Amino acid sequence: MRKTVPDPPYSPDSTQILQDTLVQSSEYVLCALSVARQSVQLEPTAHSSIVMQAVIHEMEAVQGLVESALMQLQMRPHLPTEPHTLH
Repeated sequence: MRKTVPDPPYSPDSTQILQDTLVQSSEYVLCALSVARQSVQLEPTAHSSIVMQAVIHEMEAVQGLVESALMQLQMRPHLPTEPHTLH
Protein backbone atom coordinates (compact mmCIF):
# COMPACT_ATOMS: atom_id res chain seq x y z
CA MET A 1 0.00 0.00 0.00
CA ARG A 2 1.34 3.42 -0.90
CA LYS A 3 1.47 6.30 1.51
CA THR A 4 -0.76 9.17 0.48
CA VAL A 5 0.92 11.65 2.83
CA PRO A 6 4.68 12.15 2.54
CA ASP A 7 6.92 12.13 5.57
CA PRO A 8 7.56 15.58 7.03
CA PRO A 9 10.93 17.09 6.19
CA TYR A 10 13.71 16.29 8.62
CA SER A 11 14.12 18.96 11.25
CA PRO A 12 16.92 18.67 13.76
CA ASP A 13 16.20 18.87 17.45
CA SER A 14 15.84 22.45 18.68
CA THR A 15 18.40 21.69 21.40
CA GLN A 16 20.93 20.75 18.73
CA ILE A 17 20.20 23.95 16.80
CA LEU A 18 20.72 26.01 19.97
CA GLN A 19 23.94 24.16 20.73
CA ASP A 20 25.23 24.78 17.19
CA THR A 21 24.36 28.47 17.51
CA LEU A 22 26.21 28.74 20.82
CA VAL A 23 29.29 27.02 19.38
CA GLN A 24 29.28 29.39 16.41
CA SER A 25 28.83 32.37 18.74
CA SER A 26 31.78 31.19 20.80
CA GLU A 27 33.92 31.04 17.66
CA TYR A 28 32.93 34.60 16.71
CA VAL A 29 33.82 35.80 20.21
CA LEU A 30 37.24 34.15 19.96
CA CYS A 31 37.83 35.89 16.62
CA ALA A 32 36.77 39.26 18.04
CA LEU A 33 39.08 38.77 21.02
CA SER A 34 41.99 37.92 18.74
CA VAL A 35 41.45 41.05 16.65
CA ALA A 36 41.14 43.28 19.72
CA ARG A 37 44.25 41.80 21.37
CA GLN A 38 46.23 42.19 18.14
CA SER A 39 45.13 45.82 17.93
CA VAL A 40 46.37 46.49 21.47
CA GLN A 41 49.69 44.76 20.75
CA LEU A 42 50.29 46.78 17.58
CA GLU A 43 49.69 50.18 19.21
CA PRO A 44 49.82 49.77 23.01
CA THR A 45 50.19 53.51 23.67
CA ALA A 46 47.43 54.68 21.33
CA HIS A 47 44.26 56.15 22.78
CA SER A 48 42.27 53.46 20.98
CA SER A 49 44.09 50.74 22.92
CA ILE A 50 42.22 51.80 26.07
CA VAL A 51 38.95 51.28 24.23
CA MET A 52 40.19 47.94 22.87
CA GLN A 53 41.09 46.82 26.39
CA ALA A 54 37.53 47.61 27.45
CA VAL A 55 36.26 45.64 24.45
CA ILE A 56 38.48 42.71 25.43
CA HIS A 57 37.11 42.82 28.96
CA GLU A 58 33.51 42.81 27.74
CA MET A 59 34.10 40.09 25.15
CA GLU A 60 35.75 37.89 27.78
CA ALA A 61 32.57 38.27 29.86
CA VAL A 62 30.47 37.32 26.83
CA GLN A 63 32.74 34.33 26.19
CA GLY A 64 32.17 33.15 29.76
CA LEU A 65 28.41 33.46 29.41
CA VAL A 66 28.33 31.60 26.08
CA GLU A 67 30.55 28.81 27.43
CA SER A 68 28.38 28.53 30.55
CA ALA A 69 25.20 28.32 28.47
CA LEU A 70 26.80 25.69 26.25
CA MET A 71 27.83 23.57 29.24
CA GLN A 72 24.35 23.83 30.76
CA LEU A 73 22.83 22.77 27.46
CA GLN A 74 25.19 19.82 27.14
CA MET A 75 24.41 18.69 30.70
CA ARG A 76 20.65 18.87 30.14
CA PRO A 77 20.23 15.38 28.57
CA HIS A 78 22.07 13.81 31.50
CA LEU A 79 19.70 15.19 34.11
CA PRO A 80 16.87 12.94 35.28
CA THR A 81 13.60 13.87 33.71
CA GLU A 82 10.67 14.79 35.89
CA PRO A 83 7.25 13.42 35.10
CA HIS A 84 5.13 15.94 33.25
CA THR A 85 1.37 16.04 33.20
CA LEU A 86 -0.49 16.94 30.06
CA HIS A 87 -3.24 19.45 30.69
